[in-house]
Amino acid sequence: MINRRDVFKRLAAGATAVSVAGPLLGTSATVRATASRINHSVCRWPYGNMDLDELARKAKALGIESIELLDPDEIPVVKEHGLTCGMVNAPTSIERGFNHIDHHDELQDAYEEYIRKTAERGVENLICFSGNRDGISDEEGIANCVAGLEPLLPLAEEHGVVLYMELLNSKVDHPDYHFDNMAFGTEVASRLHSDHFRILYDIYHAQIMEGDVIRTIQEHADIIGHYHTGGVPGRNEIDETQELNYPAVMKAIAETGFRGWVGQEFMPTAVRPIRSLAHAIHLCTV
Repeated sequence: MINRRDVFKRLAAGATAVSVAGPLLGTSATVRATASRINHSVCRWPYGNMDLDELARKAKALGIESIELLDPDEIPVVKEHGLTCGMVNAPTSIERGFNHIDHHDELQDAYEEYIRKTAERGVENLICFSGNRDGISDEEGIANCVAGLEPLLPLAEEHGVVLYMELLNSKVDHPDYHFDNMAFGTEVASRLHSDHFRILYDIYHAQIMEGDVIRTIQEHADIIGHYHTGGVPGRNEIDETQELNYPAVMKAIAETGFRGWVGQEFMPTAVRPIRSLAHAIHLCTV
């Protein structure tokens, strides 16, 4: 089972000098994501063996404008390179979410602090989770998520912060996770009815659970505010080795008028992981 924070902690904090040249993409030029209708971001944790400062330099060379899933105190590092953070890490675990009332006091205290810290760092997107089912029904979980998140929305609005609940798969990576189907998230969003709550649609997780990715993107463009990528199966490179057609998916996203971030969140298997990232940005540039 993949856990972002656990993977990050296991990786050594050393820099890996990697060139981003053209053989991978059939060109001798450095790959850049200029003039793209997709705003490119990359998640920090798959590159945890690389110093954040170096990752920021390499990301900028690719035309990436955001490094995400950072803690608030890491954000100044990427801002020094002219980048931003498209999504701030949660202050709590994936498993303990808003779907259980007995977690609400702890979560609300933690999120009040992180909403303020997110705003102080000059960014606006903050991730949150449903949590694991632990035996409760979808209806109870939805009602509890609404009850837990609603008191945070005035503070989020005051500070210009948006909370994003992420869809994750419960088949492979996050057993028993509650928000594993789009109907759950759309109902939470409908009941909250706030510009300061949106869905983080993780394409990798969605493909495992439900498929039908492009139609889902088209039908729910009004509540999806952020995307993550990953190859299926395996959560590795988003290339021809896996079942999703990412250029077609990105075209569908762009055609909805989407103006948020698409965060690359695959786990590189290549010896030169930045080459894999360069290829992913190439595939996702529309």
